[in-house]
Amino acid sequence: MRTLPVFGYGLIAVLVVSSAAQARDERDKPAVRAIMLSEHPANGTHSVYVKGQVVTTLRFEQTVDPSKTKMMGWEGRLEPLVVARNKVILEPIRDLHRDEGIPLVVTLIDGTEIPFLVKPPWRKSDGGWPPILDQQVDVFKNRESYASMYAALMDALKKNDTLTEENERYRKEENSVDHALATLLANGEVKKTPFRRKRYWRAKNEDMDMKVELFEGPGKAAVVIHLKNTDYGQPWAFDGAYLTRDFTSYTARPFALRMDRGEIAHGQSGKIAVVADKSAFETGGGQLADLFLQIFRGDGLLQVAVAMDHTLVRQ
Repeated sequence: MRTLPVFGYGLIAVLVVSSAAQARDERDKPAVRAIMLSEHPANGTHSVYVKGQVVTTLRFEQTVDPSKTKMMGWEGRLEPLVVARNKVILEPIRDLHRDEGIPLVVTLIDGTEIPFLVKPPWRKSDGGWPPILDQQVDVFKNRESYASMYAALMDALKKNDTLTEENERYRKEENSVDHALATLLANGEVKKTPFRRKRYWRAKNEDMDMKVELFEGPGKAAVVIHLKNTDYGQPWAFDGAYLTRDFTSYTARPFALRMDRGEIAHGQSGKIAVVADKSAFETGGGQLADLFLQIFRGDGLLQVAVAMDHTLVRQ
């Protein structure tokens, strides 16, 4: 196992994480999704999103016929299919590549054939409404049953809550000074901000060259991360960011984030700018504490972590 390098330079520490790093906890949280079967043939195939060494269960209203339930081209990628009464169990041996899709046909005891496509976890950039990772999928053939109608209601309420939260977040960001400053930093217009660069370091691993700039400011601190994709495989994609008081508790603190692109193809560069107000550094007693910024990439792995010292906030 390769030892991960840690760079410590007073006000900033940069942790560069390779592809063998541990996946973000949030991606592995159980996700239950409902699928309502359509009577229209064009809408017959449904996607199921799976992750290596994580069991995904498909649950049906009727008993499944194991002799007529089959996958194609699963060898070396998934464990043998398991059928238990009204459940079909999938267990990938490894993570599927982004362009991989494994056909699966589930046949119910009444002869109904239901086609699926087993795929890697959905990413925000893919669009649509499925969860990032399926761990249980409830499949309903009878749209009029109580269980089907209840699942549809819960799914609609969840989507509505998500839209409401996003709309409120966008409304706040439109009037946010910190988001405006982050936009300027992401666009390279540092001179238009009140920030002064305090530290600057370079780091790299096998698939990414990184430069980190740390800024101090009046009542605020900022970080700009420059990424250059040197991987010949899939494009690098941003998945999320956390600003916390340590690397394990995930006591999230508020911050503003802007980037100049969501995906970075091989040879391309991108920037991520983060601005944190003094209030994010404050503890319950009114003192200031150090924070840690963590950036996650599209497959859920930690790409880079930056320690933000509270002294960056000028009084």
